Amino acid sequence: MNHLIDLNAYVRRLGYDGPLRADLATLRAITTAHVAAIPFENLHPLLRLPVSLELADIERKLVHEHRGGYCFEQNGLLLAVLRALGYDVSGLIARVLWMKPEDAVVAQTHMLLRVELSGESWLVDVGFGSMALSGALRLQPDIVQPTGNEPFRLLQQQGEWRMQAQVKDGWRTLYRFDLQPRPAIDYVVANHYTSTYPESHFLHSLIMARTLADRRLGLRNREFVVHHTGGESVRRTLAGVDEIKQVIRDEFGVRLPAHPDLDHVLAGLPVAE
Repeated sequence: MNHLIDLNAYVRRLGYDGPLRADLATLRAITTAHVAAIPFENLHPLLRLPVSLELADIERKLVHEHRGGYCFEQNGLLLAVLRALGYDVSGLIARVLWMKPEDAVVAQTHMLLRVELSGESWLVDVGFGSMALSGALRLQPDIVQPTGNEPFRLLQQQGEWRMQAQVKDGWRTLYRFDLQPRPAIDYVVANHYTSTYPESHFLHSLIMARTLADRRLGLRNREFVVHHTGGESVRRTLAGVDEIKQVIRDEFGVRLPAHPDLDHVLAGLPVAE
């Protein structure tokens, strides 16, 4: 990763004009702005395009081409940005348990970041799609921590941690992880599996998410949903390709790739039962 990140282009993409210091306030502000501006999306795997983790490619796609990406791209970009700003940051890897049993046996397919600040450890994660973390969590178990959206908490037992969010009246686990820093090759392997394995849901479903101050936006195939923080969710089914593309552009701020199969793939998306 010898590519030098263009911080000016990154903050313009975020619409962020605050301080750029290696402190907690900046960390929280940047991560909140990131999840609002750069959506989670899987158009590359859905179109059977390779997902590159080279920093220059990630920056080109997410920053200059106004696209989004998934965890390895999102947190890979943020990792480079934070290091350029002087933060002590390392990458971790997790096993996703969202919508799965607590004891599910799953592969390590999610990237998150650990940041050291003034003798304290913090977690940030701008790449978890529908439950992306807006802000930063203190690496401390068994305390409820407010974010810009839902409250989060961390559980810890015998060296393993679990990230949880309060959804309505219950706590839901997002993933489990340890604190072993991971080399880049671990993400390369996990990314290859996630973006090419025939049974990966990223190859068969359109998945998009964006986290704003008062709501979360989600798109799963033809179902578009707005989850209002502390309120009701509003859903609607998108009728056809033109409406899907309009929602992608207007609600998620994504510039659609010029791909010859795009309309065909979008037309084949299933309707939720």
